[in-house]
Amino acid sequence: MKAIDPKEKLTRFSNHWHPRQIGVVNDMQVLVAKVKDEFVWHQHDEEDELFQVIKGTLYLQFEDRTETVKEGEIIIVPKGVKHCPMTKDGEEVHIMLFEKLSTKHTGNVQDSLTQSDYPKI
Repeated sequence: MKAIDPKEKLTRFSNHWHPRQIGVVNDMQVLVAKVKDEFVWHQHDEEDELFQVIKGTLYLQFEDRTETVKEGEIIIVPKGVKHCPMTKDGEEVHIMLFEKLSTKHTGNVQDSLTQSDYPKI
């Protein structure tokens, strides 16, 4: 039981779209990630997902709209909702995610950005 500084954890890696696990709460994992440009359109059929922006502005695309999530804000994507996170103008955005341990990175979609392992830091 020690304090965890997500911003400090984000200094330990540089690659984009490869979350790192910084904690586990019951069956939920807490992840941090650096993101840049557009990710992969996907959905999680059985799990909700919470994004919190630590630095920058995240744009979360949905089939019918795009939501802007600013630094300090959160957005919750309900299970079964197709989405695609992105940034604009080459901005690197830092995020924290809360999701079930069973959540697959890109749902049922396989892509070159898909990760199957989240290193613990």
